Amino acid sequence: MVEATRHDIGEVLIVTGMSGAGRSTAANALEDLDWYVVDNLPPQMLKPLLDLTELAAGVLPRVAVVVDVRGRDLFFDLPDAMRALRDRRPIRLMFLDASDEVLVRRFEAVRRPHPLQGDGTLLNGIRRERARLAAVRESADVIIDTSAFNIHQLATKIADLFTEEGAARHTVTLQSFGFKYGLPADADMVVDMRFLPNPFWDERLRPFTGEDAEVRDYVLAQEGAKEFLDAYSAALRPVLEGYQRENKSHSVIAVGCTGGKHRSVAMVRELAGRLGAVPGVAVRMTHRDLGRE
Repeated sequence: MVEATRHDIGEVLIVTGMSGAGRSTAANALEDLDWYVVDNLPPQMLKPLLDLTELAAGVLPRVAVVVDVRGRDLFFDLPDAMRALRDRRPIRLMFLDASDEVLVRRFEAVRRPHPLQGDGTLLNGIRRERARLAAVRESADVIIDTSAFNIHQLATKIADLFTEEGAARHTVTLQSFGFKYGLPADADMVVDMRFLPNPFWDERLRPFTGEDAEVRDYVLAQEGAKEFLDAYSAALRPVLEGYQRENKSHSVIAVGCTGGKHRSVAMVRELAGRLGAVPGVAVRMTHRDLGRE
C-alpha cells in the first residue's frame, strides 16, 4: 500500500484559559479571520481532528480548537496530548486569563455559575480552576490578560496577533443600485450619483452600462465627477482605517443612481480602484440592479 502524500497541513492553535476570560470572543474573532474553529473539543479528540485536517489536503489551512474545563476531567489530559502532538507538527497554545475580581464580575453579569463552583461560591470555583490550570498556563505560547479588555478590544487583539501579514483586515463591498427599486437593506453608507447627467437620455449610450468604456468615459467627463471621487475616497480612508481598529470586518457602501445601470455602476468601479489602495482593505463589487429591464 502506497502512503498518501502529505499536503500543507497548516496551523493549529489551541485556545484555552480561565472560564469567563473571553474564549468565545477569541473563537469568534478567529472565525472572522477565516480560521476553522472547533469548540469544546476533548483533548483526546485532537489527534483524530489533526488526521482529518491532513486528509483534507489544505482545505482547512488554519484550525483553532477551544479546549476548556467544560470537558471536565478529560480536559486535564491536555498537556500530555499537546506533548504527543507537537512531535508530529507545530501547535501553538493560547491561554486567556483575567483577575479573580474581573472574572467574578463577569459571571455575576451573566448570572451563571462557574463550571467548577459546585456547592461553593464563584470565587471558590475560580480559584479551583486557576490551580488546576497552572501547568497548562506554563506551557502556553501566548498569554493574554483580558482584565482590562471589553469584547471589542479582545477581538482587535486577536486580529492583531493572528492576521496574516498583508491580509485584509476589512472588506468593503461597493454595491451599485437604482433608487427607483429601493434602498439596499444592508447598506452601511449610501451615496447618490443623481447629481451627474444621466447617460440614459443619450440614445447612443442607452444600450450600454457603466461597465462599458463609452459610459464610463461619459460619466467621468461630467463636471464634479472626478472631484467627487477624490473627495469621497479621501473621506472614506479614515473610516476604513477606523473600522480596522474597531475590528469591524465588513461594510457595505451603496452607490445609487436612478436605475442602477449607468452612473452608479461606473462610479463603483472607479471607487473600487481608489479604496483598494487603502492598507488592510479588500474591495468587492456587486451590481444589484444591473440586469433589470
